[in-house]
Amino acid sequence: MLRPAIAVSFCLLGVVGVLLAAGEIPADPSLCGPFPKLYKEIIWNWMQSNLVDANSAKMEWDGEPKPVDLGKDGQHVYGWLVSFKVNARNQFGAYTGKQAHSAVIRDGQVIKTFGFGY
Repeated sequence: MLRPAIAVSFCLLGVVGVLLAAGEIPADPSLCGPFPKLYKEIIWNWMQSNLVDANSAKMEWDGEPKPVDLGKDGQHVYGWLVSFKVNARNQFGAYTGKQAHSAVIRDGQVIKTFGFGY
């Protein structure tokens, strides 16, 4: 049987491994710009100009924004990572089913997205 401290350590290592595999490294919140209180609205507005039928989108939010550093090779790209699922109509009018996506917000704007296929 694992001791609680060891079990917690394994869980934390797993979370860090997932973040590193995705190229997302937790960051100091003070470096990420102001916390995006209106993150749902910011992402909704971004989707209006990027989805085929944004008004059909059914959103499911996966928690609050998290501070990240997406930079590589000594360069830093700080922001707030927001994870969510979207079920929206495609160009044929059919719902796609829930699909996982994420976006990074900095200074009230979406600066990078993941899971949209472009």
